[in-house]
Amino acid sequence: MGERTGSTLVRILVVALSLTAFSFAIAAERRRSTGSIHPDPATNTTYCVYDSDVATGYGVGAFLFLLSSQSLIMGVTKCMCFGQPLAPGGNRARCIIYFTSSWLAFLIADACLLAGATENAYHTKYRHVVHAQNWTCESLRKGVFIAGAVFVFFTMILNVYYYMFFTKTTSHLVAGKTTRSSSTSTVGMTGYS
Repeated sequence: MGERTGSTLVRILVVALSLTAFSFAIAAERRRSTGSIHPDPATNTTYCVYDSDVATGYGVGAFLFLLSSQSLIMGVTKCMCFGQPLAPGGNRARCIIYFTSSWLAFLIADACLLAGATENAYHTKYRHVVHAQNWTCESLRKGVFIAGAVFVFFTMILNVYYYMFFTKTTSHLVAGKTTRSSSTSTVGMTGYS
């Protein structure tokens, strides 16, 4: 009898949501706002003018897609804390390791995405008056959204493996219960030696 690896639909949805979050994070990195210094002849000062705020929307979108992917997998598995207990063995240990690792990668990815979106929005909304000669406009550091995208990808892989080992662990427990209950309800007909 083959081992169960879980619902294919759940795995496809987790991968699709995570890849969408990954794409949004890459798009946010490519569309980071940049500033340019513009002089104001009326007040004899210079100020920074930033371009579009699209990266903030992409960063928040990536966060929401990753959050929905994580919520889906945790809802299906009941966050590993509620529902059926896990059967002892190597699959349970792997399940716990992947569960913990996926949450850690999820938190890092969300921190990168939200920090990038917040910083990008901050630099896009406000202008700074500049009186110095060699002033540069502040902008979001390169690579913040890329780091978020990398951890989104790690979260996707860890979630798929977590779900696979979770279903293996819970299916072994169910199979063991049916075997045990069927063996206790029958009477053995073998002779004694």
